[in-house]
Amino acid sequence: MEIKDFLRDICEAPGVSGYEHNVAKIVNAAFLDYADEVRQDRLGNVVFYKKGTGENRPRILLAAHMDEIGLMVTKVEEGGFLRFSAVGGIDPRTIVGQEVILYGKEALPGVIGVKPPHLTAGEDLTKAHSMEDLHIDVALPEERVKKLVSVGDLAVIRREMIDLAGNSVAAKAMDDRAGIAVLLTCLQELERLQHKADVFAVATVQEEVGVRGAATATYGVVPDIGIAVDVTHGEMPGVPEHETSKLGKGPALTLGPNIHPKVGNELISIAKEYKIPYQLEVSPAPTGTDARAIQVTRGGIPTGLVSIPLRYMHTSVELLDLEDVKLSGRLLAYFIAAVDAAFLEGLKCS
Repeated sequence: MEIKDFLRDICEAPGVSGYEHNVAKIVNAAFLDYADEVRQDRLGNVVFYKKGTGENRPRILLAAHMDEIGLMVTKVEEGGFLRFSAVGGIDPRTIVGQEVILYGKEALPGVIGVKPPHLTAGEDLTKAHSMEDLHIDVALPEERVKKLVSVGDLAVIRREMIDLAGNSVAAKAMDDRAGIAVLLTCLQELERLQHKADVFAVATVQEEVGVRGAATATYGVVPDIGIAVDVTHGEMPGVPEHETSKLGKGPALTLGPNIHPKVGNELISIAKEYKIPYQLEVSPAPTGTDARAIQVTRGGIPTGLVSIPLRYMHTSVELLDLEDVKLSGRLLAYFIAAVDAAFLEGLKCS
């Protein structure tokens, strides 16, 4: 499957944190041809195992999360209007006037409504909307809504992937289904490479609510090395250049205490050797990715982080360059092919 088509399918599918099963089915179907074994753990992580060659094989974990931020119904109000809460980090300013699909007993189209400016007092016009100001309107009578919708039902922003200039596309849930596309690219690249390492490519759950899937997946795999794949902030107006990475210039490779220095340096070395463009970013604290869970699992896992530059994170128009997805997957494949017992032994040395 073409990476663009795969990304379109998984981004348009619903998969709020804790309810990722629809996305898992698509991922499973796409990855099956490139994995020797597939399993799903009790939390919902999907683990794709690709066997290496020889004996005493290193174990490498690749982790990208398949969950997305979303909405959860908290109350059915008079008139059939629905109050809701956020699942994950949603900025209320970005969802006013958006279309949604609400998953009750049926999938219901709806919109997020708010009091119009004509009916808003002067001083309130200058204030940002809070979640309490908003409601979902499915335009059905109250009695019908109560039959179809319950407290705890989920909703996601309705958005088809948008093709933009060049290799650019925008969609909801690129964070981090773009990372899942990187894993698929990596497995496809590994089909033509010799690698000693056993590879465990994991589509993790519940990253947006506390990196829970990465913690349990890492504990179960017990890897020698763990690499998280996620998105990072792309350059855009109003954001300092040193806090962003450029789109179309390759993956961002992170350095900092969350990253084992020899893993981070090896990723850089491999990028240079194979002339894969890359960018550097630093994180002086635990990263906001699966890497922070991988690193501190069991007795500690040497960890790296590969990130795809992305604009407008946690909105319904997250924008990236597909070339960065492909370059990230290629880099990971060559990294895996280079890992052997000697490299693992070197990780123990200061």
